[in-house]
Formats: sequence, structure tokens, C-alpha cells
Amino acid sequence: MTEIYIKNMVCPRCIAAVRQTFEERGHQVEEIALGYARLGNELGTSEIEAFSAALREQGFELLDNGKNRLVEGIKTLVIDQIFHQNPAERKWNWSAQIADALSHDYNYLSTLFSATEGITIEQYIIRQKTERVKELLCYDELNLKEISYRLGYSSVAHLSSQFKRVTSYTPTQFKAMNQKTNSRIHLDAV
Repeated sequence: MTEIYIKNMVCPRCIAAVRQTFEERGHQVEEIALGYARLGNELGTSEIEAFSAALREQGFELLDNGKNRLVEGIKTLVIDQIFHQNPAERKWNWSAQIADALSHDYNYLSTLFSATEGITIEQYIIRQKTERVKELLCYDELNLKEISYRLGYSSVAHLSSQFKRVTSYTPTQFKAMNQKTNSRIHLDAV
């Protein structure tokens, strides 16, 4: 059995692409999730290097040490909660959830993340939420109040001020501008 940790997996399509990469090479995937895959057999060094090259071609990267895995685990958890869950359905305490999910003290994780990424976990969360707001504004299915609720903001004013601080536009200005151009950022580049 081989456990592999993978950077830049941000959605179900990423999971499918990574699964396909392993299966095309004749390896049985026992478990796969955002940032992680477990294969049913052991891989040699040459096979791992071949997988690494194949994954790089698709925009992924193998993680080799525990600290990188923790940082990627934080990113994966944040992206999963913001883009694939509905955190407004329950009280959400980011620091407690991150510490619990990764089985480490939050202060340690926060310091590690800041040292590695150059921004705080809170700034990363805000950037991801901003990208989700952009996405929801582009879909034009929810109003700002519904978006605010869905992303766990205390009010539309809070969402708007945070959005403007990150993008220099109000959500309304962004929506009008985006009808002309697409100014969203890929999740792995946030």
C-alpha cells in the first residue's frame, strides 16, 4: 500500500483526473480525496517519479514532507468547505475545525502556514471566499443576501466590505464589470 499526498487538487474533477492517471498505469486506487490517494500496491522510486511527472503535466504536484502536507491539508479543508459544503448550515469555527481535522495545535498550523505561504490562514480564507462570491455573482442565481448567508457572513455589509478590500470593487461593480470580462482567478493560484 502506498499513500500519496498531492498538491492543487481542488475539485471533484481533480480527483477524477488523478484517479485516471493512476489507473492508466495499472494501479488500483483504494481511496482518493482532495489532496490524497492511497494505492493498493507499493510503488518504487522510478514509479513515483513517473507519477510525479504525469501529475505535473496536469497541474498537480506530489508533496514529500509532513509540513507541506499540513499546509496543503489546510488549503484543501478551506476550499472544500467554501466551494463544496454549505458552512452556513452550522456554526463554523475555522481554527477549531482546522486544528481538529489535522490533529495539530492551531497556533502551530497558523505559524507554519504563514511561514510557508506568506499570508495568514485568515487571509487565505478571505481570498477563497472572495473567489466563491465572484463565482456566485457570475452565476446570477443568488442575491447578495443569499450569498452572504451561504458563506457564513454576518451581513451583506460585511461581505461587501471584505470583497472591496480584496478586489477594489463592490460586489455590484464586479458583477457589472464581469458581464464584459472574466476576472476570476483559478483556485490553485489564490
